[in-house]
Amino acid sequence: MSVSTSHGGLPRIVVVGDTEQALRRLGHWETIEGQAQVSMHAGPLNGQPLVDALKDADAVVLLRDRTPFDAALLAQLPHLRYVIFTGSRNSTIDLPALAARNIPVSCTEWGPSKDSTCEMTWSMILGATRQLEQQTALLRQGQWRAGAAEPLARVLNGQTLGLIGLGEIGGRVAKVGQALGMDVITWSPRMTPERAAAQGVTAVSLEDLLTRSQVVSLHLVVIPATRHLLNAERLALMRPDSLLVNTSRSALIDSAALVKALEKGRPGFAALDVFDVEPLPLNDPLRQLPNVLLTPHLGFVTEPVFQRFASGVTECLEAWLAGKPRVRELTA
Repeated sequence: MSVSTSHGGLPRIVVVGDTEQALRRLGHWETIEGQAQVSMHAGPLNGQPLVDALKDADAVVLLRDRTPFDAALLAQLPHLRYVIFTGSRNSTIDLPALAARNIPVSCTEWGPSKDSTCEMTWSMILGATRQLEQQTALLRQGQWRAGAAEPLARVLNGQTLGLIGLGEIGGRVAKVGQALGMDVITWSPRMTPERAAAQGVTAVSLEDLLTRSQVVSLHLVVIPATRHLLNAERLALMRPDSLLVNTSRSALIDSAALVKALEKGRPGFAALDVFDVEPLPLNDPLRQLPNVLLTPHLGFVTEPVFQRFASGVTECLEAWLAGKPRVRELTA
């Protein structure tokens, strides 16, 4: 064994946040478990239960940014010497605090997560537009059609798709919209007419996008300028027949304002895959609204993405245990 420990015995590796229980199933842990004690936690942990799970860890594996890892938590982990997180971006990990303790941090590759999120976005757009959840519920209740006259599903062809963000995921979403015959418009803080035109899209103001679009989909990172970008004032600009889709980050929308806006019917419907608190609390008002489609943050949750996560984690851990150069190491 190349890794020594401050507490004696085998190194202790703790995996947290693997709700899908996929890292063990998809990874090859035989070599690692021959050299270390490994414990895996699927359910969400926070507060003292999180500290209790991690306090003796020499290495910690974080699934995405599900477990905030700040200086206060780090101060309670005296044995920690290595951190790995899946994916290449984590907005909740305090890299400077880890660097101050000379604790290296590695990440994994993403796999086809951008394709996965694009497909999830369109699953939600199509599912909401064609009323799939409501129609399935009717069948489960023994019905074929609703008992009273109700608005029918719409057709996306000829409608306007407004993309807030036209990066790697937004660009993919745009191509599908164009293939469906939609008029695609876009806005982002640094959007230019030339950049939009290069993808066959029209750049407009945010207000124009919200006013015109039957479907609005968010594809931005959260920075101070985009946090709660869709506030009460901007949500009120949306059409009563519009669909708001968020497979990006919940902080882009003021969630309290969104609940009130949906109650007022602007937007008319929302399809949400991301939430301020995850898992979504049972008493969250979004659960009670009839004009929402809710999914449990599934945008990146696919077999090939988690296969890449699992192989990346085990590769990093094997190198660390063998005292070899660390794989995909980050700097603060």
